[in-house]
Parts: sequence; C-alpha cells; structure tokens
Amino acid sequence: MCRRPILLSSVVALLAMAATVSGQTRQTQPETGRFGNPTSIARKYQSYIYGVIKKIGKKDIVLEKTKFGVDTPVKLNAKTKYIRDQKSSTLETLQVGDQVYVDVKTDKKSGEMTAKKVVSGVLPTS
Repeated sequence: MCRRPILLSSVVALLAMAATVSGQTRQTQPETGRFGNPTSIARKYQSYIYGVIKKIGKKDIVLEKTKFGVDTPVKLNAKTKYIRDQKSSTLETLQVGDQVYVDVKTDKKSGEMTAKKVVSGVLPTS
C-alpha cells in the first residue's frame, strides 16, 4: 500500500523532468564551419576529401589533416578541374597551406586517388 504513492510521485517527477528537457533548444552559431555555414557546405561536399595542402607537384598534391589521419597523395591529370573562390582556376593558384575539398576517383586495384575537382578558397554560406 505504501509503494503506490512513492511510485506515482516518481513517475510524476520523471514526466516533469522530461517536459523541461524537451522544451530546451540547442542554439548554434551559423558561421562555425571551415568554409561558412556547415549545413550547406556539408551536403554539397560530403563525398569530397577535405585536407590542407602539404606539398604541390606537377602531377600530384599531398594533403594533410584528412579523414585518413596520414598524409594523402592525390594524383592530378589533364582532366582535373580547379575551382578557387567559386571561379574556374588553375593548378598554379593552389598554395601550400590552402584548405581544399577534393573530389577523387579511386582506382579499385591500386587504391590510387585521382582528383576530378579541387575546390579551394571561400565557399558560399547558403
């Protein structure tokens, strides 16, 4: 007989806490991404490899700070497109230390990655 009031008061207390917690909203700052609004950038570039250029060669670039955790070489070819500040660009505009998103094609046998597109500079926030 004593258990019911204790159980009932526990349930009421839990429901009150749940209502308080669910009413709270999480506020985020809109400009926290590396290139602006992370929600708009994430969708567009989620299949790309993000990295910081460590070394630039005529036929390849080496990226650091990638999702792989090690320096990642990416081959370049004549079909590779370069975008800087939302405009067409060239390999010569890339610099060591630039933050880039790279769309790659991976060879299934060797695992070598070849860049289809290299995007650098300031990206849009919307």
